[in-house]
Amino acid sequence: MMRLAGKTAMITGAARGIGQAFAERYVAEGARVVIADIDFARAQQTAAQIGEGCFAVEMNVTDPASIDAGFAAAIDAVGHIDILINNAAIFTAAPIVEITTDDFDRCFDINVKGTLFTLQAAAKHMIARGQGGKIINMASQAGRRGEALVAVYCATKAAIISLTQSAGLDLIKHGINVNAISPGVVDGEHWDGVDAFFAKYENKSPGQKKAEVGAAVPFGRMGTAEDLTGMAVFLASDDATYVVAQTYNVDGGQWMS
Repeated sequence: MMRLAGKTAMITGAARGIGQAFAERYVAEGARVVIADIDFARAQQTAAQIGEGCFAVEMNVTDPASIDAGFAAAIDAVGHIDILINNAAIFTAAPIVEITTDDFDRCFDINVKGTLFTLQAAAKHMIARGQGGKIINMASQAGRRGEALVAVYCATKAAIISLTQSAGLDLIKHGINVNAISPGVVDGEHWDGVDAFFAKYENKSPGQKKAEVGAAVPFGRMGTAEDLTGMAVFLASDDATYVVAQTYNVDGGQWMS
């Protein structure tokens, strides 16, 4: 049985990686999916690769005008939005004494401001439509605790957990469930950049940090994007109607809460 049959979803930052895996699984579960990404050419390529039921729109989540334009284009394509996954995000790392205002601003603009105002646009649309909806934010185990070199990124993901709670409590009266997924270490092309940060600041050889964090996962390996898709389907489905303002760990046992 397809658990999202007849539903429509927007997924930000879905031209590649985890977002692409969400899009592929949602289409397989019967949903029509809009990939919203700042890299429109890559989004179009990914939508074409996934095939029927998948569409691409251009969206810069740091720009409210771009968010509005992206939603307008999405609604033109699929009629309405039942589900939003706020997936667009970036990673950064530096010792406390080396953090720059530019790096701080960019990370908070994308990870927190982008999530909040994309969520807001979706909520306005869902409220006006009057049929509720599901909003899923992407948190991280980094939002559960601090890390010596990852202060800014950890702070953004802690903000996502808090925002999920506040938005969830505010929007459930409209039948809109807001929840979040908290991955652990997830393999993929983005980890090349993460590994490079640790190689620089911890004097490690390329690939060493990645191997270390994978070995430390109780499950026995790093996660994959596909490991997260089951939770994304559950939270978007009718099975999660009574789930409100929660952040679920999908991390192979790295964090227990």
